[in-house]
Amino acid sequence: MTIAAWPASERAWERTKGSLAGGVSTGLRASMKPHPIFVEGGAGPRLTDLDGNSYLDYVLGWGPVILGHGHPGLTAAVSAQLPLGATYGTGHLLEAEVAEKVLDRIPGMERVLWSNTGTEATQVALRLARGVTGRRRFIKFGGHYHGWSDPMLVGYRPGADGTLGLGSQGQNPSALEDLVLVEWGDLDAVAEALKAPDSDIAAIFCEPVLCNSGVIEPPEGFLAGLRELCDATGTVLVFDEVITGFRIDRGGAVTRYGVTPDLVTLAKAIAGGYPLAAIAGRASILERTTQGIVHAGTYNGNPVVLAAAGATLDALDEPGVYDAFERQGRALADGIRAGFARHGLAVTVNQVGPVVQCIAGVADARTFTDFIGADQEFYDRLTVQLLRRGVFTLPGGRWYLSTAHTDADVAHTVQVLDDALAATLAEGPGPVAR
Repeated sequence: MTIAAWPASERAWERTKGSLAGGVSTGLRASMKPHPIFVEGGAGPRLTDLDGNSYLDYVLGWGPVILGHGHPGLTAAVSAQLPLGATYGTGHLLEAEVAEKVLDRIPGMERVLWSNTGTEATQVALRLARGVTGRRRFIKFGGHYHGWSDPMLVGYRPGADGTLGLGSQGQNPSALEDLVLVEWGDLDAVAEALKAPDSDIAAIFCEPVLCNSGVIEPPEGFLAGLRELCDATGTVLVFDEVITGFRIDRGGAVTRYGVTPDLVTLAKAIAGGYPLAAIAGRASILERTTQGIVHAGTYNGNPVVLAAAGATLDALDEPGVYDAFERQGRALADGIRAGFARHGLAVTVNQVGPVVQCIAGVADARTFTDFIGADQEFYDRLTVQLLRRGVFTLPGGRWYLSTAHTDADVAHTVQVLDDALAATLAEGPGPVAR
């Protein structure tokens, strides 16, 4: 059975437009096709919408819901904390207990700062890097996303003129002066930027896997090369592991690739869907937050979300979790490739652990420029056909798996994809090959 329309979601969206800007709580949700779907709840790997339709969920709250919806251990931990109070404004042992779990997982990290969102975490990391080095500027890579703050939302997507610049109206144009934008994987360009006489570079920021723009792994030796260049120039190396942290390995990209940065920013999966972020790093850097570098926040170290984080990290330590992530991620990626091939369509499918990226219309996407060449119009039509068949996916091509997904769920999804591709082709052209 296919879903013809979503009348209850349409009515809900019309209602929310009267009170929420654009009818959504974050602008990206308005880009969901054919319109935002409104849900009444979720269980395990599934969501149920206001019309009573059930979906296998590969959005997972745009990444945080790594244990699936309503995980019993996570729910129990939060439920036990709630009667004890929402927040205290002073210390409590959960702050240290969960920080110890983080430090146990990520080699080379000595201290943790608690925060609330990935955007906040990268802002703090930049301030720390500037404070400890006495320098102003930083290096980031085209297509890498480090939150929506003015300094960071630069070079994420091409503008109308095709160039990589500011990412938003109202953004301070001085953000362009504070960074050097480099192509991901170009170690020579990084070295040149660092060694320029007037470089004034405090930090290098990167997603160690370019998850926000293609799930593109780092070239062999690239992360180690960044580490060597930072050591040689006294530059702070920051891994933005908001997506990869605790997802692609027990210790995220640090343990998967064997390179230790100075700072790691964490969010999304760390608390299983509750709003928490962290900065982990060297004590000599993080201890500066009590020595003149300001890091503040009323909700930092919130006991409810830290209870959620402790339960999430414990669940991710259960035997076989990361083996299952790899197995199911490969099965989903292989199934998407095979489905496109059966219909004679060009595609690149990248996969790192439980994160999969479908790049429609590009046969061999290895760079951010390749990723930008994807036929997003075709993929948008495909997401609607998947939704009609009970599979909920993100715009842009990224898929997330949780511990609640099963091998049978992935196999069913691959079957549904074949029907969805056929329906997408029946209503319009295939992806434009590039």
